[in-house]
Amino acid sequence: MSDVTDAVVRLVEHGPTVPAMVLVSLAALIATAGFHTRWSRRHGQAPPADDTGARPPTAERPAGTGPTGSEPGGSEPGGSEPVGESALWRMRTTVRDAPGSLAVLCAALAEQRIDILSLQTHPLTEGTVDEFLLRAPDELSGAELADVVTTAGGARTWTERADAHDLVDAPTRVLGLAVRTALDAAELPLALRQLLGRCTIRSHPAPTEGGAAARAAEAVPPEGALEDTVLRLRAPEGGVISVERPHLPFTPAEFARARALVELDARLGPRVPRERDVLTLPEGSDITVRRADTRDVPAAKAMHERCSERTLGMRYHGPVGDADRYLNHLLSPRFGRTLAVQTASGRIVGLGHLLWDGDETEVALLVEDGWQRRGIGSELLARLVAMAADAGCESVYAITQASNTGMVAAMRGLGLPLDYQIEEGTLVVTARLDPATRSAARLPQAERIGRE
Repeated sequence: MSDVTDAVVRLVEHGPTVPAMVLVSLAALIATAGFHTRWSRRHGQAPPADDTGARPPTAERPAGTGPTGSEPGGSEPGGSEPVGESALWRMRTTVRDAPGSLAVLCAALAEQRIDILSLQTHPLTEGTVDEFLLRAPDELSGAELADVVTTAGGARTWTERADAHDLVDAPTRVLGLAVRTALDAAELPLALRQLLGRCTIRSHPAPTEGGAAARAAEAVPPEGALEDTVLRLRAPEGGVISVERPHLPFTPAEFARARALVELDARLGPRVPRERDVLTLPEGSDITVRRADTRDVPAAKAMHERCSERTLGMRYHGPVGDADRYLNHLLSPRFGRTLAVQTASGRIVGLGHLLWDGDETEVALLVEDGWQRRGIGSELLARLVAMAADAGCESVYAITQASNTGMVAAMRGLGLPLDYQIEEGTLVVTARLDPATRSAARLPQAERIGRE
């Protein structure tokens, strides 16, 4: 992974033109490699069901004994691929670091007509963690698969249903994540999640001197810290990125990959995609929608000054005088993505935020008073929800006041299933983004008339 970091950084440091062409070429190469990998597989796979089949790590058991301590049961001689319907599984198990240990495990899988599609090894101080992508008979459950592995000498075995995306080989996947991170600083949390699987990622802002957060940040060494199911890394802007995966301990190899990805982000500095969409609103005005970051804080503060106290109160749910203090956090790519709406004169008149909140995702809108009720809020919300869907989010939520009819109407206008929770005047509206409902959603509606 460090080699990938150095290569991508060297490309980007040559200037804005060369990286764009090369990174596009890399993306095409990745797509071609992924297509070739999937094309070469001889059995089609369905996406995993809602129950992913994930099973917690199993206890250790002496090799050569069945689940109840008996000799393992026989089956037809293996070596052939699964017959009939099959399913993809991701599996991780720990084996002894001794000659023949992996061979015994592979033979046991073959006896059950389980095909090994890929294998990665993670050396530990004692033993080795082997990570498999498997194709198994459809009737084999995760618990049964774990029993087969445990009988063959595997320990602390974890299984989870996989899908066709897992067929992309590890180097191609890592290179793709590096390219995404190089193009957009907001991709780092998403890239870490794809790199490390199901986990909770939190970005803690740079601490104030002498506070508890400062002491916590100082406790993380420059090279980061790995503690079983939690890893912590120094964020480029001075905060801390923490990743938790309670169901599966991190390996030193995973820690090194995550650290290299954060190092890549730090070396490239602030960056957001430069594309700008010029749109015509239903009432005829032209606006530009683009990504924003902390370099837009002065323009965002100027918009605050033009907003009424009621508008700011609806957005921030607190003292209006504190509104400016939130902007550095809201506009930081570390905590999500921000869209800005600007007029032909370049003045920002609207902001939309997509904020990563652990395992959940928040959307928030602010539109200057004079530009409200022109469709800007709905346009921003639709684009933010489309971003969330592309990032694999299962839902988004908005926190507002029950009297904020504009925000409620914008959420309803998405055409997605909504859940409402009201507590002491605060309204939380959650939109579900499962594939079945996303296809029916009414996403960006303003007419695009150009892209800069």
